[in-house]
Amino acid sequence: MNTSTQTNKCAELYKRAQKVLPGGVSRNAVLRDPHPLYVDHAEGCRIVDVDGVSRIDFANNMASLIHGHADPDMVRVVSEQIAKGTAYNMGTEAEILYAEHLLSRNASFEQLRFVNSGTEALMLAIKASRAYTNRPMIAKAEGAYHGAYDYVEISQTPKPDGWGNADIPNRVPLVSGTPASAIDDVVVFPFNNIDKTIALLDQYADKLACVVFDLMPHRVGLNPADPAFVRAIRDWTTQNNVMLVLDEVITFRAEHGGLQEQYGIHADLTALGKMIGGGFPIGATAGRADVMDVLNPHSKRYLYPHSGTFSANPISMVAGHVAMEKFDQASIEGLNQLAQRAKLGIQKAIEETGIAASVTGSGSMFRVHLKENAPHNYREAYLSPDEARRLKLLLDHMFDAGFVLINTCSATLSTPMTETEIDALVAGYKSGFEMLNSISS
Repeated sequence: MNTSTQTNKCAELYKRAQKVLPGGVSRNAVLRDPHPLYVDHAEGCRIVDVDGVSRIDFANNMASLIHGHADPDMVRVVSEQIAKGTAYNMGTEAEILYAEHLLSRNASFEQLRFVNSGTEALMLAIKASRAYTNRPMIAKAEGAYHGAYDYVEISQTPKPDGWGNADIPNRVPLVSGTPASAIDDVVVFPFNNIDKTIALLDQYADKLACVVFDLMPHRVGLNPADPAFVRAIRDWTTQNNVMLVLDEVITFRAEHGGLQEQYGIHADLTALGKMIGGGFPIGATAGRADVMDVLNPHSKRYLYPHSGTFSANPISMVAGHVAMEKFDQASIEGLNQLAQRAKLGIQKAIEETGIAASVTGSGSMFRVHLKENAPHNYREAYLSPDEARRLKLLLDHMFDAGFVLINTCSATLSTPMTETEIDALVAGYKSGFEMLNSISS
């Protein structure tokens, strides 16, 4: 499918958008050259822009749509709830029912608090950890994305001219003007390096409230962390009474109780978001009852007053609940098998075309790298100027062939997908590799 037709309506909309929105967008992820595309409608795994071009959606709104677009069950329960009201300054039974369901999916989830995004879930987990331990600092892996909070933004996208020693990474702020106090309260450790990470954590053991960790960080390469590294961090946090905060905003889709199931560990607190909203804004922090008790106004250990106008919004509650009930063990296994089919197909295409590339991922997510060896840390995943140029060519090729991907060349699957869509994607990648080879030769 060639989708490179003239997009007059999209171009016109972008001209209007540039007058009222910085850069013409509300989030940079939708930017494309020469302009973003604008959606008319979407259903299942297909999305149609305002110029009538249909594409298979492997981005799924940055991994938040586990059942694709306009799922009939989500449409039904949301329509029913809208007729009853969209928000109240009172509680609902819907939030209790949904909390009960989410807690049933992982033995380490004893209590949870709903918020409005993955960023808020991480913020809550960090603040609860500080309140519980009475310590100010956090630790995070170099290059890992954990939302838009000053502390976790440190060393989110460091560059070679500023990232410093690989064994003791510099603390690099994302946003100009970030307070020095925020920078100083973050320990940045090298992903998958046990000895250097433990040495860094040891230096600040009496000041650390938590280690914030993603078991398969997207921007670090979407390659699952080495099990020995995960175990070392879990053991160290336990021994030093430091909270282990797992960021499963994306990776919760990997298993019924999240990717942590594959590692046989339990977090002290887990941040959730994206797909648990059934297509609506949501976040949640789940974990140990004694830690979550710092949020309890009736507790003697009430240390963290917390509220939010749209937290536990009934629309997100009913949509999320039905989405996660439908994402049962059979659905998870089926989707993971489709992802494995895609990864094997892409690997075969890499071998047949002889291109220097690799594929990483786990569960129902994967990422293609234009690197011969799959990266195991942020610096290995970092794109050289030539790799960035070639990746853009590949992404443009895939888009013109009718596939919407995340702009790192990553894909997330949704349950409406079948082997037909997977095999088409693999064929698209193969023709893309052949295109890149022809340019290089």
